[in-house]
Amino acid sequence: FKIMSRIARNSIKIPENISCKFENDIFSAKGKLGEMFLKINSLFKVDLTDAEILILPKEDKDKINPIWGTTRAHVANLIIGVSEGFTKTLELSGTGYRASISGSKLKLQVGYSHDIDFEVPKDVKVECPKQNIIKISSSNKDLLGAVAAKIRSYRKPEPFKAKGIKYENEFIFRKEGKKK
Repeated sequence: FKIMSRIARNSIKIPENISCKFENDIFSAKGKLGEMFLKINSLFKVDLTDAEILILPKEDKDKINPIWGTTRAHVANLIIGVSEGFTKTLELSGTGYRASISGSKLKLQVGYSHDIDFEVPKDVKVECPKQNIIKISSSNKDLLGAVAAKIRSYRKPEPFKAKGIKYENEFIFRKEGKKK
């Protein structure tokens, strides 16, 4: 009874004008949005051809190792990151809730007696097209998710009035208030 990863067996297409290298367990990709590096688990090797990348286990016994699919996913995210980048959108809902950006600081007014100043990491770009919308973009998917989660954690959406900071496609489970 062997499970082989369906995801890991697929190759990753290399988009145009992206250059990739693999040496000493370090995979690097360079694209229009910069260059990124990823340490590959020593059980696997990266096979580069002109148009695609294959992640292959060095030994047969590692074909059932779940790290194989994960490694492929990380490499795929890296390629998308340097070619297109990732974005997430957060929405603020609530009376007087607003966000503004100045320099590398995101200023949040979310119903506390003080404003929250969030220092944006240097690889992440944050913009506020409207007062209640925060657009976050980065070439690093991990970092992007972490920043979005951190900002959301300042005021998670609550179930009664759905006030708070939520992801744009997030469903908030609504509850009814007290009955008289």
